[in-house]
Amino acid sequence: MIKIGITGFCGKMSQRIFMLAKNDENLQITVALEKNGHPDIGKAFGNITISDSREEIENCDCLIDFTEANATLLNLPYLIKYKKSAVIGTTGFSDSGYAKIKEAAGKIPIVFSPNMSTGVNIFFTLIRAAAKKLSSYVPSIEEAHHIHKKDAPSGTAKKIAQIIREEGFRIEDTSIRSIREDEIIGDHKIIFESDGDIIELSHKAKTRDILAKGAIVAAKWVTGRKKGLYSMNDVLAL
Repeated sequence: MIKIGITGFCGKMSQRIFMLAKNDENLQITVALEKNGHPDIGKAFGNITISDSREEIENCDCLIDFTEANATLLNLPYLIKYKKSAVIGTTGFSDSGYAKIKEAAGKIPIVFSPNMSTGVNIFFTLIRAAAKKLSSYVPSIEEAHHIHKKDAPSGTAKKIAQIIREEGFRIEDTSIRSIREDEIIGDHKIIFESDGDIIELSHKAKTRDILAKGAIVAAKWVTGRKKGLYSMNDVLAL
């Protein structure tokens, strides 16, 4: 039985993780964290109580984190202190923030990915394969999310840009077209254009469950691993 902690517990993503994980016979939710001052602190969900104390991290095997960059970084010392694994789906980190995650992964196992969805990570693989063959084309990237998403472009769109840069293209994160509208869960598209044709690869999320399910798979995979910084490519053996 793997003991799971969820931070940002009352958020939409965390609630989907909770609902799916609680029905998994191989998992037990033991920690529910929220930010200091949240109105639901002290509220019980079955056998767990929402807390604002990061010391609670001691009581889980793996912490799943889909919060904000600053909050995620504050969790790292406690994860290291109690030698716990982590699944981090938070986006919007600065270079120094990413460096802190990488440093922490020198002491504990961490799965860190801008998108935990199996489909999106296969999407990344397809993009790389296309980029290898389309060196004469001009790429552009578009993404759309709900109006509540704070970072733009999304971490997934930045990952797409990183992939095609690694294949020799020149594209800046600032050139990515970002839309924040209604309750869009997450749409991503890359367009390769030449004088003669246009090739489009796209992924559209229909439900947050694809991210929640991926995070749960990652938590099962990373628990008990040796220290290191892992991606969903490692989890899915892509």
